[in-house]
This record gives sequence, structure tokens and C-alpha cells, in this order.
Amino acid sequence: MKRLPILIVLFSLISACGDSERARQAKFFAFGTEIDVSLYGVDNQTAENTVDALEAAFNNVNNTWHAWQPSTLTRINDAIASGEPIQVEADVAAVITQAAEYAQDSQHLFNPAAGKLFEVWGYHQDNWFESRPPPSQESIDIWLHAAPTMQAIRIEDGTLTSDNKMVKLGFGGFAKGTAVDAAINALKQLDIENAIINIGGDLRAIGSHGDRPWRIGIRHPRKEGGMMASVAIDHDQSVFTSGDYERYFTYEGKRYPHIIDPRTGYPATETISVTVIHQQAARADAAATALVVAGAEWPQIAASMGIDHVMLMRADGQIEMTPAMAEQVRLIDPSQQPLIRQITTP
Repeated sequence: MKRLPILIVLFSLISACGDSERARQAKFFAFGTEIDVSLYGVDNQTAENTVDALEAAFNNVNNTWHAWQPSTLTRINDAIASGEPIQVEADVAAVITQAAEYAQDSQHLFNPAAGKLFEVWGYHQDNWFESRPPPSQESIDIWLHAAPTMQAIRIEDGTLTSDNKMVKLGFGGFAKGTAVDAAINALKQLDIENAIINIGGDLRAIGSHGDRPWRIGIRHPRKEGGMMASVAIDHDQSVFTSGDYERYFTYEGKRYPHIIDPRTGYPATETISVTVIHQQAARADAAATALVVAGAEWPQIAASMGIDHVMLMRADGQIEMTPAMAEQVRLIDPSQQPLIRQITTP
């Protein structure tokens, strides 16, 4: 996640009604990806004034949680590796506690303590996409034997400690969601009620687009530039997708995706992509990752994470979804028959 300067390149009008009834769109860069901001029902000056607030929100998340470039997170991981306690600010402790909650709810299929496993696979570096041999079974077994989870993290009176030196925190599984939530909070503080923050295809929307809901396209995981479905969202909802097409490397013709199953130490292969809808972007982000790992067991994990809107594409191309998602989503290919699966309590 190479840091790029945030640069506004566009503020355009999407409709041609009265000044305050126009939807305005801004594009800029952070987290090494394009971020789109759509605002409805504000004048041009108010729209322009959001730029500084959003820049601060995204930069703060990037500077705090970058997994391998110098950041608050790398300092925390250095302390854990050396067995030393470290003081953490209240906002940092809150995010770590939130991550631990999601990990517990997911039965640790979302495992932010697995940074060393991702490091073994070569994903904690800027050239993660380059071809290379997969890691040795021995190096994976060492990590599996140590079994680091968020349960090994303790925060008391502002001091973080861990009794497992193999813990290495990495929040790639919900950093985008955390950033989007922070950005939406910044917009609300500016009294902006109707907006979308879209970061690389994942987003949170508040309010509506005038008298109609926001309509969002969901990317097809196997058709470059193609859409699998569309979904209408209203009021305050987040739409997050995780899949094997986002980050991967190939070696001798085999694809190695970046979503790793902490139970095996290898990339999850049963599922191509998972889309989740939930109000909170951070929880949606974490849940999408966990459900890719869960494979066929995803309804139980969705239930334990409090998620009832799920759409999943299996490795064989079959689409599965919950009844709630089936009511809200529209597949682009009407001939495709989704398998409806009920959320089940573990």
C-alpha cells in the first residue's frame, strides 16, 4: 500500500437542476487507489470545503495503520516482537479493540494478528504482485504452531502487551472500511447528509440521490470491467467486496490470492468473491474477508458477525446469497439462478 499524495482532479456536476440539487463528484488518490466522493444537495463551496476534511481522515488512517512502511502499527509490532509493552493512544486502542471484536465474532477467520503469515507469503511489501515461489511448508507450520490471534493482545490503562511474539498486527482486512467510516463521520460533522465514499469499489453511502436511492454496481470477479450485479442502497449502508482477484501473484501458472485461511496457512480457494452490505463499513470489510475464508460454512460465520446481506460466488461460478440480499440486489445476467441460503446460528 504505497502512500500517494492526495490530489483532487475533478469536481463535476452530475445533474442539471438547481445549484443545491446537483450531485457533485470528486476523485482523488489515497491508499494507492482512486477514491470517489459523490455529494448531493450541497452548494459548490460546501463541496469544495470537504476536501481538507477527507484528506485528513484518509491520511490519518494510512499513517497510523500502514503494515510495512513506518507507522504507528509498525512501532506496535516492533514492541510485540521484542516482548516489550508500548503506550497507545485512545483512538488507536479503540481500533485494535474493534478488530479484536470482529475477529472473535468471525471465529478468527478474520485474523488481524496474522501479519507474519502474510509476510511469509510476501504480501507485506510494495512488490507483492511479483512472481515468486510459495513459502515452504516449514515456514507455514511454524506460524500455525504459534497460532497467533487477537486474544493474545492486552490493552490496560493505555498500555498494549502480548504474550505471543508471533503476533504481528495487520489491518488490511478492514483498513479501507475504517477509513471510509472516518470519512463519513467527517462529512456528517460538516452537516452533509447525502454522499457516497467509494474506495477502490468498496463504499459507504448516506442519505439518497435526491428522490431516489444510490444505485451501485458490483464488479464481476472474472470479467474484466464487467458487472455481476447492481444494488440500490438508501439512508446509511456500506457495500464491501473481497475476492481472489484483488491482490494475487502467479507462479508457474498458478494463482496465489492474498486472502489466507489462518486454519491452513494457505490461500482460501473455495470462494471467488463475497459482497456484504452492512451499515458500518469496517464490519462489512472484515466480514467480506472472513466469509471468503469460511467457504461453504459462510452462513454460520455471517450469523455470528451480525451480517444478513451476503452475495457469494463459489469457485465453480455458482452464486449464493441470503434472502435479504436477494431482495436488494439485481443480477446483470437474468438467466443466472442464485442459490438462496439462510443465515444459520452456529
